Amino acid sequence: MFFASDNAGPVHPSVMNRVIAANTAHQMPYGKDEIMDEVRDRIREVFEAPEAAVYLVATGTAANVLALACYTQPWQTTFCSKVSHIQMDECNAPEFYAGGAKLTLIDTNDKMTPDALEAAIAGQAVGNVHGAQPGAVSITQVTERGSVHTLEELSALTAVAKRHDLPVHLDGARFANAMVSLGCSAAEMSWKAGVDVVSFGGTKNGCMGVEAVVFFDPSKAWEFELRRKRGAHLFSKHRFLSAQMAGYLQDDAFLQIAQEANANAAYLADGLRSRGASFLHEPKANMIFASWPRKVHQKMQNAGAKYYLWGATLEGDPDEPIAARLVCDWSVTRDQIDSFLSHF
Repeated sequence: MFFASDNAGPVHPSVMNRVIAANTAHQMPYGKDEIMDEVRDRIREVFEAPEAAVYLVATGTAANVLALACYTQPWQTTFCSKVSHIQMDECNAPEFYAGGAKLTLIDTNDKMTPDALEAAIAGQAVGNVHGAQPGAVSITQVTERGSVHTLEELSALTAVAKRHDLPVHLDGARFANAMVSLGCSAAEMSWKAGVDVVSFGGTKNGCMGVEAVVFFDPSKAWEFELRRKRGAHLFSKHRFLSAQMAGYLQDDAFLQIAQEANANAAYLADGLRSRGASFLHEPKANMIFASWPRKVHQKMQNAGAKYYLWGATLEGDPDEPIAARLVCDWSVTRDQIDSFLSHF
């Protein structure tokens, strides 16, 4: 009954098998391994972007902040949701890696909207030496509240950015979950929608620890290589990153894994809804924000369920509804979900 995070789940066999296979021979270090050639070709195929520059790092934070640093000067600001990962969960790493560039927060509790983005950009002191200048726009897909921007919503956001000649970064830590939710291609959810660079997540979707950074403008490649090395994110035994990503991409495993995670979350959400839980955000992928009485939370957690309460504690009025965040990964079984729901 573990619903705390998809970061906590086991490594998928398709990924682990490639890692084990990579441990049987020598390979050149620092991204010169033969497996990386396979990964680069496969990502270009998945994204329908034959000229894309493709790199691997071990963490989502590294993917986001190194990518953004390539598009943001120290005197600029990145526009993002106030509940984005780069704002709430990366300990000022975006500012650090971009030499002090600011984050300008879009006032939203979930998805960013074009009107709000337009207002934020218009509020910057363009050409005024005393203020931060507009830099990049960063969009999260899946959002940190479990929603998914439609392709139309993504295109509307990137259109605002392009009107102001601003590059667009997509934080795709749960990129595959969003693809499955929308039933779209990787290209449709990235460069065809106006995105310039993607953090293509693996860790939250069955990998041990690997993320890809995909630049649709290959002119950024050398700068990223320098920033990755300078930022201490270039692995020497890089083949173990490559092997993870190769296993993740092989036979479209990344989509199968995401389908399983999303289906588990949908099954859990249906069970919660049928028992009277209310939802803070309508779940669209593998993350759920829902509310039900404190006394039920107490029963669940006493029975060993693991998940995060959201802005409340177990102490207090037993009948008061309190919120929780639950995340499903590919490995959660229906029996585990049924066991969890039996305590409702």
